Amino acid sequence: MRKGFTMLEMIVVVLIVALLMLITIPNIQKVIGIVQDRGCESQVKIVDAAIVQYMVDSGETPSSVSQLIDANLLSDKQAKCQNNKVISIVDGQAYAE
Repeated sequence: MRKGFTMLEMIVVVLIVALLMLITIPNIQKVIGIVQDRGCESQVKIVDAAIVQYMVDSGETPSSVSQLIDANLLSDKQAKCQNNKVISIVDGQAYAE
């Protein structure tokens, strides 16, 4: 008597694994998108805090994120969100576009 799995059993297992992958991959991508959006919202709040600090230090409202970077209130990486949205300042408020 031989020990081991038949070809049919192996195909069934591979099909089940493939089905599970097809079910989970879209959900994982959706969660990654949600995490990136939330991270971008947090990044905008950080830029808003830097705007307030800039206004306290200089007495004027910054017109661009580059002014905050030049004032060492933000780094270059903080000027853009993880989902490639660029943060801009409009009327003293940060927005991700």
